Amino acid sequence: MTASPERLSPLAGWSDRFAVASGIPQQFAIRETPFVAQIDLRGDAANGDFNARVTAALGFDLPRANTWSGSPDRGALWLGPDEWLVVAQGDDSSTLEQTLRQILRDLHHSVVDLSANRTAIEITGREARLVLAKGMPIDLHAKVFAPSAVAQSLLARTQVIVQCLDDRPTFRLFVRPSFSAYVAEWLLDAAAECAASREFDADRIGARLT
Repeated sequence: MTASPERLSPLAGWSDRFAVASGIPQQFAIRETPFVAQIDLRGDAANGDFNARVTAALGFDLPRANTWSGSPDRGALWLGPDEWLVVAQGDDSSTLEQTLRQILRDLHHSVVDLSANRTAIEITGREARLVLAKGMPIDLHAKVFAPSAVAQSLLARTQVIVQCLDDRPTFRLFVRPSFSAYVAEWLLDAAAECAASREFDADRIGARLT
């Protein structure tokens, strides 16, 4: 019997570098969250029947503009007036796709499995917002981009979907596999800059006190 090939994520070889960068988790930590099921869902948001069926299937309402709903493990991200990205960790994407197709079979809709189209990178800690602000043009202030916020934007000239998961803060970035190594490298460099600036400030304060 031929063994099944090992499934490797786009950033499978980055765990050691991520662990080093996450040495002070309260300040900054990074990891890949691979193999997230991602289903692109389109339909008429003004159709009460459409909304009710999707809510019954997912267990939560579809989100309003520029937000996400559900939980970090199973949620829906708003992408446009009639489009959402349904995401789930640990779920079989084909099962989720078939469930949505079945409950919407007699309504105008589109359901497409995009799980292989992006991988997910999570960054968290007090400096996570500063790291993103170095390369993202949107307003990331905590009062504006708070938990439940989501946006499609550029990070270091690369298209990403950014989701604010909590107020630690934790951000999840959905990025295409072909750009994932570039984005990971950029995030590590930006985090190193933040760490160097923090250490410089600490040394300067220490010098004043001696």
